This record gives sequence, structure tokens and C-alpha cells, in this order.
Amino acid sequence: MLCFYAPDTAAHDPRFWMLRGVPMANKETAERADCLLAGIAAAGLTATDPPVADRAPMHAVHTARYLHFLETAWDEWQTAPGAGAEVVANLHPQKADQTYPSGITGRAGWHMADTGCPLGQHTYAAALRGVDTALAASRAVLYGAGAAYALCRPPGHHADADTAAGHCFLNNSAIAAQALRAAHDRVAILDIDVHHGNGTQQIFFDRADVLTVSVHADPDAFYPFYLGHAHEVGPAGTNLNLPLPLGSDDAVWLDAIDRALDRIAGFAPGALVLALGLDAHENDPFRGLRVTTPGFARAAARIRAAGLPTVIVQEGGYLSEDLTHNLASFLRGWIGTA
Repeated sequence: MLCFYAPDTAAHDPRFWMLRGVPMANKETAERADCLLAGIAAAGLTATDPPVADRAPMHAVHTARYLHFLETAWDEWQTAPGAGAEVVANLHPQKADQTYPSGITGRAGWHMADTGCPLGQHTYAAALRGVDTALAASRAVLYGAGAAYALCRPPGHHADADTAAGHCFLNNSAIAAQALRAAHDRVAILDIDVHHGNGTQQIFFDRADVLTVSVHADPDAFYPFYLGHAHEVGPAGTNLNLPLPLGSDDAVWLDAIDRALDRIAGFAPGALVLALGLDAHENDPFRGLRVTTPGFARAAARIRAAGLPTVIVQEGGYLSEDLTHNLASFLRGWIGTA
């Protein structure tokens, strides 16, 4: 399997985060990539530095206003009196019937849904290289590879067309799907991160050409809270959410993946984007689900058996030794060496 990783994404190394009112160290550190690279190596694979891509699919997915914000926000933030080292919004407007502000404090609130996505000096450049990584894997699949893996940092599936959230700035999975649409009338996205891919759902919710399916912990009491429920099907019926009870184990998770694959087969897409989160693991600090390390290998084998050209885009997974083992397990399951 072809694997891609841009080393310069390590320049994005966020510091600020807040959980239940307590400021603490951000969990989406550059060190995560080292653990994931070790997982690639443990599976007997190597990662290639992707070239700078034609980012037209990114511009099709995200608004020009939002991309301009990401590009300029940090520099403008530094001109504000007493500004911190990272752009962290302290306002979170509901947006409906509200007016877009001109000042950086207001625009930060408009474009940043929570405090989990501090924007540093190098964040936008790193996010662009994450997009290049996803597009390199997409290009490989478009040119005949059965599957390709994109180790994207920062992750992307919580970012919608106009908003950063949950460590995510540019939606790599959505951008990969948009790229695949150049050759396929229909594309499916399967998200197996423990958190619902709310940004991806919002981007494609009104479209009939992209099916979005997410298997995740029930958002009633789990991030992202406000989206990810079973009744959210979309105008064309091209969105399927499979929320699982908190603490669900391998059997429940794999059964939901089977149901997701049945729906994808019925949609008959030409290609698949797999948003791969590894935070469904039983040792994840938030304990959303209780998937074991071998469970990731079994999931990989089932998804590969669907027989679709597949772009695998890395999403979540908190920093730990388990991250290495879980990615290695998944990749071995995919290539048949588990």
C-alpha cells in the first residue's frame, strides 16, 4: 500500500486546549505523527513526502472567506493588544441571522467552533500540506492503486466549509472525496473515528453524489454533541449515522461497520474515502468505545473486502503507544499480514 506523510506538518504543534473549564495541553501534538509513522513501519510500509498538489478540490469544499481567514488570522491576531501566541476564540456565535464581523476577535469566533483548534503561526501551512497528503493518496487511487493511506495532520473531519473545530481546520476526507469525483459519478465516505464526522456531514448533506456514513459513539453525551444522530439523513437520503452506545465493544462496532458497508454497496460508488480514527480504542482517555487492537485489523479486512478503490485518511487517535499498535494492526489487516 502506498503511504504519504508531509514532515513539515510537524510545524503545527498546538498548545492550548480546554476541557470542562480547565485549560490544559492540547492533545493533537506533532508527536502523534511519530507514533503513526512507527505504525506504518511496523506494518512493513514506508511513507512518501507528497508533492504540492493542485488544491482545486479544497477550494470546492471550503469557502474563500474561510480560507482567507486561516491564511491571515495569526498575523492579524498578533497586532491585537495582549494577544496570545495562538488564535483561540472566546466567542462562539450561533450565526443564523447574525452579521459577519470585520475585527479579528469576532472573525475568530465566527470561524472557530470550540477551543480545541488553536491556530498558531504555522497551522495554515501545515494544514495545506495535510491537504497535499490527502490529495497524493487520492491521485494514487485515481491512477490505479487499490488503496493508499494519507497520514494527515492536522486531522479534518470536524471542519465544515466555513469553520474549524475539534483540532481540525481543512477537511482532508471531504477534499479527497471531491478529488475522486473527478473520475467517479458517486463517491462514498465511511468515517469510523469514535467522534462523528460532523464537518464532513455538513459539507455534503445536501448533495446526492456523495454518500456520508459515520460509525461513532452516541453524540447525545459525547463530542461533537449537536450532530451525528440517526435521524439526520439529508434531503437526498445520502447521509447515514450509526451512533453506538458508549462503551460498545468490537462485536457491536464491527456489526455497525457491516451495516455501513451494506449501505455503501447499495449506493454503488466508484470509490471510497475511509476516515480512519483510532480513538475508538479501549484505552482512549475518553472511553467512547472499547475497540481492541485486533478489532482494527478485522475492520480493515471487512472494509477492504468491499472491493472499492479506497483513500484512507488519518483522523483522530490520542498520543499513546496504542496509536502505533492500532495503526499497525489496521494496516496489516488491510494488506493481509495481520
